[in-house]
Amino acid sequence: MSKFITKIELGYLSLLSMLGFVATDMYLPAFKQMEMALATSAEGIALSLSVFLAGLAGGQLLWGILSDRIGRRSALIAGLTLFGLASAAISFCTEVWQLQLLRFIQAIGVCAPTVIWQALVIDRYTPSQSQQIFATVMPLVALSPALAPQLGVVLADAYGWRSIFLFLTVLAIALVAYSVTLPKADKTVKPQPVMGDIKQLLSSRYYMGHVLIFASASAAFFAYLTGLPEIMHLMGYDAADIGLSFVPQTIAFMVGGLLGKRWVARHGDAGLLKALLATFALVAAVLLVVALTPQTTIWPLLIPFCVSAAVNGALYPIVVNRSLSHMPHCAATAAGLQNTLQISISFGASALVASFAEIPLQITGIAIAIAAALLLSGYALSHFGKAK
Repeated sequence: MSKFITKIELGYLSLLSMLGFVATDMYLPAFKQMEMALATSAEGIALSLSVFLAGLAGGQLLWGILSDRIGRRSALIAGLTLFGLASAAISFCTEVWQLQLLRFIQAIGVCAPTVIWQALVIDRYTPSQSQQIFATVMPLVALSPALAPQLGVVLADAYGWRSIFLFLTVLAIALVAYSVTLPKADKTVKPQPVMGDIKQLLSSRYYMGHVLIFASASAAFFAYLTGLPEIMHLMGYDAADIGLSFVPQTIAFMVGGLLGKRWVARHGDAGLLKALLATFALVAAVLLVVALTPQTTIWPLLIPFCVSAAVNGALYPIVVNRSLSHMPHCAATAAGLQNTLQISISFGASALVASFAEIPLQITGIAIAIAAALLLSGYALSHFGKAK
């Protein structure tokens, strides 16, 4: 990393960005322990994940709006404190309804760092610098779903499931302690009405186009993740094989992010963005052909999707930086709206695949093709609304 950001600052931003994913996945290996401890069914514990995701989808725009009005520091401390308190309370749960309620509150709290870290980058660095920071942090975020469950296994086996939420509490305290050092007042506090910002964001073709690219690329990823387990099950793969199949995509995403970062630093992002979008569309077409053709092995699907994951690794930092840099006066609101739309469209793609689970290979290919069409539509929209 270049000298304009210290390792401590980079680590802080990385932890803020990863916290939501860590909180989502870390307790997954402890489901059976929790089921027995709370005397409930598997469905009761699984519902706690669903309500967490609902809170994660619903809270990001609210924290973005609040951050643009009371300042990053105050909003961030409030959200992290809420997350920490809910995490601590979960460690003392005795009933499943308490777990479900507190997981929703926990999700609302973690929306603050999920949104505000992006706004902090836009506030504190130039567009070229913020592009490099996004390109450094986002590949690290991709590691969260892989590493968080492993850490959860270690804690649950050694100290029980409640230690997972105590760990999250300690992590929240550490992040609050560093957040206190942020500037108390900043340029984000302003009197403009909330609806004025929302209307401006929704009417900006440049902003909305890049958001649509980001959301569509994410939707393709979620469609694949939803369909892959059933696809592999029907092909005769076991659970261990299914788990290992996610490793190449994570590696591809990180490699794509690293290569994209280096290219942008030397040549800029305009040409690379076009190449990435073209590659994404080509891979989506290949995946559709594969999906509509009988398959007996996962490799014809896995190889092109790894290319798609690498494209996403390079693509995400570019489009996120472009969309938020275009709206620096309301960067947190812009990040909140962007993330909300991303989650909503990704959920739609996942739900589509889940609804036709009896034909997982075919519907996954179709969902990815639809996402590619939306992605190209996003580029067209952003192109006609270029920043002046």
